[in-house]
Amino acid sequence: MTAIFITGTGTDVGKTFVGASLIRHLRQMGRSVDAIKPVVSGFDPDQPDASDPGILLQALGFPVTLQNIERISPWRFRAAISPDLAARREGRRIDVDDVVAFCKSAIEDRREILLVEGVGGIMVPLDEQRTILDVMMALQLPLILVVGSYLGTISHTLTALDALFRRDMAVLAIIVSETPGSPVPLDETVAAIARFAEPVIGLPRQQLEPGGRPSSGTIAALDRIFGSS
Repeated sequence: MTAIFITGTGTDVGKTFVGASLIRHLRQMGRSVDAIKPVVSGFDPDQPDASDPGILLQALGFPVTLQNIERISPWRFRAAISPDLAARREGRRIDVDDVVAFCKSAIEDRREILLVEGVGGIMVPLDEQRTILDVMMALQLPLILVVGSYLGTISHTLTALDALFRRDMAVLAIIVSETPGSPVPLDETVAAIARFAEPVIGLPRQQLEPGGRPSSGTIAALDRIFGSS
């Protein structure tokens, strides 16, 4: 039984799509899996199916109801900006200790595998002093780092890894989520990052869509990550 934290080099790199893809893969393997995304920015209550918690719930096979969204994402904000600023716009404040406690409770209650998805990049602020990295450090879960395949992602990825390794965080794998319209081929990005860290898994866009089936090589890599979990 295990819990894994999914983080990313920045916003819109595909953390939620990767998380949903992993959920579908694990369920196809017959594994019991659940997911939480405690903090969400850019949440539109009028379009819950398209929200990050909505995408995760659909992958889990649960209806996208307010009750289920509240269960996996208690801290939701309308503005698509950093959580600290989004909370401030609504006259609210994120208690980081409460976020950590919520995650620890979910970890303790898991049946088998729990995926914990972060918000934004690895150091997006949650309040005046602390970032999502402080939550990761408090939980000490093994990490999956999601990165894009856009121009510039190699530097962003290595910078993120440096910040994580300096804090003795364990990175299980780097997943390169294909960026639509990128001028850089996905396989070239994967190969470049793999010169500095491993394992690196490339997920083409079609494999991230509902019903998308990872390639045999991707399945083998994922099975190595989750096989002993």
